[in-house]
Amino acid sequence: MYTPTSSVGVRINREQPPSKLIDLARQAEDAGLDELWLVEDCFWAAGIATVATALAATSTIKVGIGVLPAVARNPAIAAMEIAALAELHPDRLIAGFGHGVPSWMRQIGAYPASPLAALEETLVAVRRLLAGERVSVTGKHVNLDEVELVFPPSTPPPLVAGVRRPKSLAIAGSSADGTILAEPSPPEYVRTALAGIAPGRSAEGAPPHHALVTYNWLALGDRERARLTVADSLTPGARVQVEDLPFAAELLELVDSASTVDELAAGLRPEWIDRLAICGDLDDCVAAVRALHEAGSGSVVLLPLPEEPPERGIEDAGRVAAALRG
Repeated sequence: MYTPTSSVGVRINREQPPSKLIDLARQAEDAGLDELWLVEDCFWAAGIATVATALAATSTIKVGIGVLPAVARNPAIAAMEIAALAELHPDRLIAGFGHGVPSWMRQIGAYPASPLAALEETLVAVRRLLAGERVSVTGKHVNLDEVELVFPPSTPPPLVAGVRRPKSLAIAGSSADGTILAEPSPPEYVRTALAGIAPGRSAEGAPPHHALVTYNWLALGDRERARLTVADSLTPGARVQVEDLPFAAELLELVDSASTVDELAAGLRPEWIDRLAICGDLDDCVAAVRALHEAGSGSVVLLPLPEEPPERGIEDAGRVAAALRG
């Protein structure tokens, strides 16, 4: 069961080479953080391999895959990999699935006819396989014939969905144990996402509990350090994540008019950055994390700025977590 209410985690960003993973994972655990998250983006390091390494290098911290593209793996093979990790490292794995970036999925020949059906069918099939069921299904994307794991995990790990739009959020509510919200995820978006998840939660067969995980950039000490990174994260797909902010109209007008990321970054007002990242002095960062917890994010995952040493970001995340518990 995955039901965090006030967890603080950190993400090791995709820019870090695998050779640094063991040391960074151990640093995150030593910093007292609750969770460590790793991404699988094409064509950086793969999620199962990196999460397996992080789990083996640590002993207590939970490790999340955030996220595997649902269409890039056969669900039976994905369930086999997840089951092995869950059995080797009980109660420490969180497995995430998402749609996958459309351009990347097309690039590898894996873009599905129906992304929504592919995600839902994958989540349902993997959940059933991890529960030890024998599964037969003929779907729009998933086709299994009497598949059953020989070694299902004693305790199935939680499956979470990395999604952002209403139809996908509803699928997360009906088929997953939690939802990951990408950066930026201010409290306003947390509340909107929970409303989008709610219809799925009432569906027959929905998991009994649902946790919300939020990603946000961390710039402890100086918001200006986050300016360019925040601007770069304001992609067209992120519109839904900021449209409920009180300054959304001005921000989106700037996003539409800026011709480069540098131009967009230059136009971001300081008070906007304060809402689009966890930044400022320690008290400011603690207050921002607490606001996310109060809005409904059970796990707040802090993202080191990709252009800075990851060790600094992990250390700062640990300071925020310690002060929050303080």
